[in-house]
Amino acid sequence: MQKDNTNKNISFDTNVSVDCVILGFDGESLKVLLSRQSDENPSEKYNDLKLPGRLLHAYEDPDDAAYDIINQLTGTSHHYVRQFRAFGSPDRIKNPKDVLWLENAIKQKIGRIVTIAYLSLVRINNRTHRTFAGHDATWYKVSELPELAFDHSHIISEVLKELEGISTLQPQLLFEMLPAKFTLLQMRLLHEQIVGHKVDVRNFSKLALKKPYIVPLQEWEQGVAHRAARYYKFKAAKAKK
Repeated sequence: MQKDNTNKNISFDTNVSVDCVILGFDGESLKVLLSRQSDENPSEKYNDLKLPGRLLHAYEDPDDAAYDIINQLTGTSHHYVRQFRAFGSPDRIKNPKDVLWLENAIKQKIGRIVTIAYLSLVRINNRTHRTFAGHDATWYKVSELPELAFDHSHIISEVLKELEGISTLQPQLLFEMLPAKFTLLQMRLLHEQIVGHKVDVRNFSKLALKKPYIVPLQEWEQGVAHRAARYYKFKAAKAKK
């Protein structure tokens, strides 16, 4: 049944933003890159930790804005990026702390905001802890997220559901987060954190080694206290077949 909105005040004061869910894996934990605006007014209390993003200019394409943000934060344009979905609930900026944060950040009053979320999978390295437009970016474990501004916790949760589907339908994309050469243990830890449960070690290794795009190298870990693990690499050409 269609809702009757005749008695509601109609407002067309809507802004559009982009927010980027940048996921990476540090060899042990699945992480998301969050940004914190520098606190110019320490007396004000608000949720300043959020997904990296910004409002769109009238002339700006959302894809261009998202790529610009992600490229600045990761230090490279060689990564997987795609538009995920839009989030436009009227309730997403009703928290007074979030409104205060945003209006302090952009120095103007704001109305409703519809955000276009982007998903990016990157390799964590020494270039992916950068400052972007006054924001300090830091990696956080997705399993231990602090309080975030707006509905950004919900956005991350939805992206993680999508990532679980990717692990089944497009598993080759997960290698975007692994090092150029990786161990089976690193593969398994990443997989377990995506699906949310432990898997049988022997079965996982057996299935992984059957994949033609997982190529063994004549290299092993060096200087480790445990038995040195073999390194593997991802062969994109074989994955396409």
